[in-house]
Amino acid sequence: MSETKQNQASKIPENFNKGTFPLKKREYGGIQPFIKFGPFNIRLPFIHHEWSWTEFLAALFLGVACLGAGTATTMTAFGLDDPGNIAALGLTENGAFLMSLTFGVLNAVCYYLPSLLGDPVVPGWITPALPLTLNYLNQWALPNYATGEVDRVYAQIALQMVVALMFLIMGATGLGRKLVDIVPRSIKAGIVLGAGVTAAVNVFKDRMPTAPITVVIAVLMSYFFLFNPTFARAADKHKVINTIRNQGVVPAQVFAIVLAPFLIGEIAVPQIQWGMTPLSFPFVLEHFTIFGLGFPAWSFFLSAIPMALTIYIIAFSDFVLAKEVVTEATAERDDETVIFDAGRSNLVSFIRNAIMSLFAPWVPMCGPLWASGLLTITERYKRGYNTLHSYWDGVCTFRASTIIAVLILPVVTLIRPAFAIFFGITMGVQAFACGNVGMNMCTTKNEQGIACIMAGALTFYTPTIALLIGIVLWAVVEGSELFVKKDKVES
Repeated sequence: MSETKQNQASKIPENFNKGTFPLKKREYGGIQPFIKFGPFNIRLPFIHHEWSWTEFLAALFLGVACLGAGTATTMTAFGLDDPGNIAALGLTENGAFLMSLTFGVLNAVCYYLPSLLGDPVVPGWITPALPLTLNYLNQWALPNYATGEVDRVYAQIALQMVVALMFLIMGATGLGRKLVDIVPRSIKAGIVLGAGVTAAVNVFKDRMPTAPITVVIAVLMSYFFLFNPTFARAADKHKVINTIRNQGVVPAQVFAIVLAPFLIGEIAVPQIQWGMTPLSFPFVLEHFTIFGLGFPAWSFFLSAIPMALTIYIIAFSDFVLAKEVVTEATAERDDETVIFDAGRSNLVSFIRNAIMSLFAPWVPMCGPLWASGLLTITERYKRGYNTLHSYWDGVCTFRASTIIAVLILPVVTLIRPAFAIFFGITMGVQAFACGNVGMNMCTTKNEQGIACIMAGALTFYTPTIALLIGIVLWAVVEGSELFVKKDKVES
């Protein structure tokens, strides 16, 4: 045996590929098996990846909370928090809530598509664009279902269709992949840091005022279990502590649901409803889609183009962040190769937005990355093979479990009062982890400076303006180095 093979053999864990599942196993250092389908790599549970119970438990809470918050946002934008509109549609208040969950269930199915099709991410909303989207929709009055005035719904349908088209063009032409690759490292780091800073601002500004004690305790618990080095060393020595640590943010979620309403009283006690989540697809199709309302006028599409371009520019930063998070996490694992393809990610984002625009228009939009959700998985993945056998065990299980979770009505109603707390936990984790990743991306002091300024710009300005600031700053500070390197090569 050669010295190289001996070194590789010494790295292979004793239990590598020893389990029954998945049925298809990878070679050490290889790519997890898949079924090739055009540009997509399909991975099925138990055949191409194991079922991770930790990610399943996290999805019961985090996944449902995310869907619940997105559904609530969409219903508010469509005027479904207005008693008059609820009555005009022949619903009760609880009936409107249950009907709205149909939006969440379909979006949960779309959440699963990226990992199923080979995109190594936990997808989510295009979160930074949400305030801009809501402001855009404010051009049209709240729907009045008694009179049939639903221009705002038409505007959302048209906007999401145009956004889907943007993703398709970028994915099919390969422009999306090229954009991610050519962006300077300092600007990429600024985008990552900006995602962290804006997440921290969201926690301090929007989450803490509603339930300050609960949010602080839950976020600090998450930090302790995910990042504390003393706790990590103790986990290496004791199985029980290691089991707790491997649950990631789940202990903080349990605290928010079970203990916080009784011990602190900042959020309501859950009102549990039993059974499976009722699906109201015929009702949704009739009142909120082109199949019941008809196709939007072309004026809605023309109006949507500038906003859709802005949303794509914002989503572009998620492609950058996704690639860096995946690269940083997999660099610490020799046993598996994971590839992020921005072109494929664009195509999956097109499919998700196209589905939602047709069957259940979704105001937060379908973005390529939920950074907080992915980071909770990659932090576990970096601990080694014995913690998470494959990257795909984590991301595939998480989003497949989200579909299961949102169909269980007691779970949805149990978590309903804690939607905002869970969102605070995810934003808190994103802030901390993006700080780690963004700082590590910088290799020079100039890159650190540019990244810091750009992160500040993302906090105070729109992503479009912040990106322009980053480009100008890079051109002033680092751009001339391109010509220096070119002269050196020619000489």
